[in-house]
Amino acid sequence: MSSPLLPARRIAGLIRLVVGLGLAVTIGIQIGDRVANDAFDPWEYFSYFTIETSLMNIVVLIAGGMLALRLTRDTPLFTTVRMATLSYAIVTGLVYNLLLRGVPREGFQGLSWPNEIVHVWVPIVLVLDWLLTPGRPALPWRSLWVVPVYPVAWAVYTFIRAAASGGVIYPYPFLDPSTGGWGSVIAYVVGLTAFLVGLGALAVLWSRMRVRNNSGPREVVA
Repeated sequence: MSSPLLPARRIAGLIRLVVGLGLAVTIGIQIGDRVANDAFDPWEYFSYFTIETSLMNIVVLIAGGMLALRLTRDTPLFTTVRMATLSYAIVTGLVYNLLLRGVPREGFQGLSWPNEIVHVWVPIVLVLDWLLTPGRPALPWRSLWVVPVYPVAWAVYTFIRAAASGGVIYPYPFLDPSTGGWGSVIAYVVGLTAFLVGLGALAVLWSRMRVRNNSGPREVVA
C-alpha cells in the first residue's frame, strides 16, 4: 500500500505547476512583444543561455509538479535533472544581477518585467523548492557529471555561431573576445563551469543531508 502524500508535497506540486505555467506565459508574452514590434529573431532569441534554461525550467517545474501530486518521492532521474537546472538558474540570476544589470542593451529593449521574472523570481523559487520541498531522494556524487554537459555544449555552439556571423554576434559581452581578449573569455567559461559544478555539489550535499536527517544514513546513496 503506497504512503499518502504529505500536504507540503501537494502544496509544492501546485506551486511548481503555477510557476512553470507562469514562466511559459512570461516567455510567450516576451516573444509576442518582440513579434509585435518586428524585433523577433528566433535564432538570436533562442540562443541565449537564459532563454534556453528558462525552457528547461518550464519542463522541470511542470513535470515536477505532476510528480509531486502523484508520487510521495521524486525519481532519481528527475532529481538529477532538477539539480542541474537549479545550478543554471542560480548562475543566470547571479550573472544578470552582478554583470549585466544596468548594462545598456543594443537594439530592441522590450518589456522589462519578463527579465525580472526569469532572472530573479524563478531562481528564488527554484532554490526554495530545493531547500524546503519534501520527497527528494539523495543524489550520488557521480550525478555531478550532468551539470557541465549543457553549458559546455552551449559555449561551443555560441562560438560557432559567432564565427559564422563574422565574429560580431555574441549573446553576452563577457563572451566577446574583442572586449577583453580570449584569455578573459576562457577564464569566464572555465570559471562559470566550475562554479556551476560547485553549486551542483552543494545541491547534492543538501539532498544527502536531508535524507540522512529524515531517514537515517542507510538511504544515502554513495
